[in-house]
Amino acid sequence: MKKYFNIFMNGIIDENPTFRMVLGMCPTLAITTIASNGIGMGLAVTFVLIFSNLVISLLRKTIPDQIRIPAFIVVIATFVTIVQLIIKAFLPALDESLGVFIPLIVVNCIIFGRAEAFAFKNPPLDAAVDGLGMGIGFTIAITLISSIREILGTGTWFGVQIMPESYMPMGILVRPAGGFIVLGLTLALMNKLLPKKA
Repeated sequence: MKKYFNIFMNGIIDENPTFRMVLGMCPTLAITTIASNGIGMGLAVTFVLIFSNLVISLLRKTIPDQIRIPAFIVVIATFVTIVQLIIKAFLPALDESLGVFIPLIVVNCIIFGRAEAFAFKNPPLDAAVDGLGMGIGFTIAITLISSIREILGTGTWFGVQIMPESYMPMGILVRPAGGFIVLGLTLALMNKLLPKKA
């Protein structure tokens, strides 16, 4: 049980995809203008990570080394298609908000990295727990960034006004430059707070 806890926590703290490994920057910078986008993208990536890691781990002994990358793409694309169809059917507003970034999960380096570095070398349960930890770590990171951008940039959080009416929103934070500013400051803060890697 401790082994699975360590694998899970690794994705949240030690190898957090956003704050430690600085992976998945395209959606991190592009869609984090409101907190609901952060949650939506994070949960979509978590779903794909868990199930693609699981399937790749189950097939690891049957996939020849020479075609492992195309095999990873097929597996990942299958789960991205599933999550995209679910979002289109049940959350059309989120689908419109995230746009092209849902299909782009197929080439997200977090998912490829975990498939190559972990799922292809470990048993299925370990791989699924790793996918869950990495996905939750990514979700926490982009939800934090999008919350900061939404609160300071518009005065709302999840669409609810939380700042007083006298608050002057920092409009730059919901523009592309704001993504870089908030990401840079958040990375600096996390590097200060999180324990240093050996």
